[in-house]
Amino acid sequence: MLAYIVRRLLYAIPILLGVNLFTFVLFFGVNSPDDIARMQLGAKYASAEAIARWKTERGYDKPMFYNPAQNGVAKVADTLFVDKSLRMFTFDFGRADDGHDIAREIRLRMGPSLAVALPTFLLSLTAAIVLALLLVFFRATALDFWGVVICVAMMSISSMFYIIGGQWLVSKMWALVPISGYAGGLDMARFLGLPVLIGVVAGLGSSTRWYRTIFLEEISRDYVRTARAKGLSELAVLFRHVLKNALIPILTGVVVVIPSLFLGSLLMESFFAVPGLGSYTIDAIRGQDFAVVRSMVFIGSVMYIVGLVLTDISYTVVDPRVRLG
Repeated sequence: MLAYIVRRLLYAIPILLGVNLFTFVLFFGVNSPDDIARMQLGAKYASAEAIARWKTERGYDKPMFYNPAQNGVAKVADTLFVDKSLRMFTFDFGRADDGHDIAREIRLRMGPSLAVALPTFLLSLTAAIVLALLLVFFRATALDFWGVVICVAMMSISSMFYIIGGQWLVSKMWALVPISGYAGGLDMARFLGLPVLIGVVAGLGSSTRWYRTIFLEEISRDYVRTARAKGLSELAVLFRHVLKNALIPILTGVVVVIPSLFLGSLLMESFFAVPGLGSYTIDAIRGQDFAVVRSMVFIGSVMYIVGLVLTDISYTVVDPRVRLG
């Protein structure tokens, strides 16, 4: 097991290098350091002196990949790519283009992001699995048919509708919770209750339909017929056998959600003014702060790879037949 984990983590290094290189080329291919300086200075016709000073202060005055003015290893090390991208492997994100410490902002904003994303994830997963099992229990009935119709209808509605509609109905018309904002302590529930509820409802249709498909595939297998022949009730078959054997595809789908737990929901945090990593990323994109965007892309890649490793390990827990070599 330990050898497998180490090997997977070593495989992640070239992947992260590739992501870093691609992101670096993409950002600096579209916008040169001079273009970034002009955007941050807020002047279309900024003077050459102001641009040069801004680049020097923030380390954008170095060559991209090769520095002929240096000697030895410094020809490669003293470059923009190493300074702005490779040092992120040590989780040294440097400073944003506006001068703020990126690592400090990430630490401060991770809590609000988790406060929204974690309960949304847990409640969504539980509700979708329970509803899917309910539809499978009443399969080929009117309840199953209309349940699928409602799921498809919910899938077809944009998440923007749920956010705006929820704010209008719950906050403006009923005045039950604030329309936006964030507070710590016990007041957190007043501000995060609505975004969590909307997050659960918005993803319920697609998740329920997906899990229903998984359970329907499992319920036609031989071990289910054997369990019924032994006299087990349908509920016992669903919860003790079908659900257990369907955990591997469920875990595979869960892994794609792991990065969003830490990085936050872009739309949800922006509309509800939650000071999390999602709104931080949106603000960076809006302000064209490429240092922040590059850092968030790197963290997202790291979290996704960690999620894949954890998913492979969890396979051995839910299914003893799986062995990691």
